[in-house]
Amino acid sequence: MNNIATTRFENRIVSLDILRGFAILGILIMNIVSFSTISASYSNPFAEGTIEGVDKWAFIFGEVFANHKFMSLFSILFGASILLITQKIEDKGKSATKTHFLRNMWLLLFGLIHAYVLWYGDILVSYALCSVWLYWFRKKSAKALLVVSIIFFLIGCFLIYLQGISLPYWPKEFLQEARTSWQPQAEVISSEKQAYLGSWLQQQPHRIDTAQKLQSYVFLMGNGWHITSLMLLGMALLKLKILTAQKSIRFYKGMSFFGFVIGLTLGALGLIINYNNGWTYEFSMFQGSLYNLLGSIPMAMGYIGLVMLLAKSKYYNVIQNWIAPIGKMALTNYLLQSIIATLLFYGYGFGLFSKVNRAELWGFILIIWTIQILYSSWWLSKFKLGPFEWLWRSLTIGKIQTFKR
Repeated sequence: MNNIATTRFENRIVSLDILRGFAILGILIMNIVSFSTISASYSNPFAEGTIEGVDKWAFIFGEVFANHKFMSLFSILFGASILLITQKIEDKGKSATKTHFLRNMWLLLFGLIHAYVLWYGDILVSYALCSVWLYWFRKKSAKALLVVSIIFFLIGCFLIYLQGISLPYWPKEFLQEARTSWQPQAEVISSEKQAYLGSWLQQQPHRIDTAQKLQSYVFLMGNGWHITSLMLLGMALLKLKILTAQKSIRFYKGMSFFGFVIGLTLGALGLIINYNNGWTYEFSMFQGSLYNLLGSIPMAMGYIGLVMLLAKSKYYNVIQNWIAPIGKMALTNYLLQSIIATLLFYGYGFGLFSKVNRAELWGFILIIWTIQILYSSWWLSKFKLGPFEWLWRSLTIGKIQTFKR
């Protein structure tokens, strides 16, 4: 199976679709927390009081193995896709500029609709914005891309650290508001629960406010830098032929081993230190978050190595048939997770918001995974593209694309 990089269906690199499918499934582990309970609980496990027993272990598992890790992997793959798409166009002697910016203009629109209609935690807006400056790096060497990636990542970490040490100089009113968002009072918690257990219109004030914060302050002071760094890393890894399964089994074994050892160590250390500091806003929001953030990149590399090993093993046919279709329909499956989860947890659906604990969420994760695995395989047996991929491509090209096989 060492020739997986040249194994294509409809001119797609299968190893990348497998990685995307793996990333999409993994992203749900953390996103479902945001779908199912108050926004403060995503970062602060004590937002509604202490969590013990299996719920505590579910939280620890999510923090160590999923939080930032699958978003990092997905961002790496998005960066690689920018390089692939632009190269494909330029190989035909054409300019990729118009297609690139049109493609991401429509992605921005999808993201805005997603954020303000369904769920404030959207990542597509950030991807579309970062793609603007990513485009100009695509022809740099792998070495240059790695260097610039590290610079962007360190700037993002420094900005987070700087915010933490600057707290004594913040206006008191602003600091108090930030602390309240981290550890909300009973009436704030009750208000958010009532909103998401109510109608779509009742949810809008909180959804709009939170989405705006994520797309402005959080993006500028952290996420934007880190996403850019990861996309640059993805470009470099594609140029180094790491994402296309063209390296040796020994290489991927080493990549997995060192990635997981470093990533898990930093993640576990961060958890211990944050627990010792009481998960306070002053520490855990800033300096305390850096351990997990730093550990997310080696963990993502470990996941890449592990998936590439599977892709080069006797299990290749299994993951090609069941996981690759999810990755080929990555946009559809990302949005489908939001559609299913909001129907499950919000008031206009089954109204399970804040009624399911962290351990019980795994039952819903497994159900959604099963739906997406079966649905993606079935859909692609009938159609060439996922529904949102078809719409995205048609809008970008300005012509209705062939849909059915």
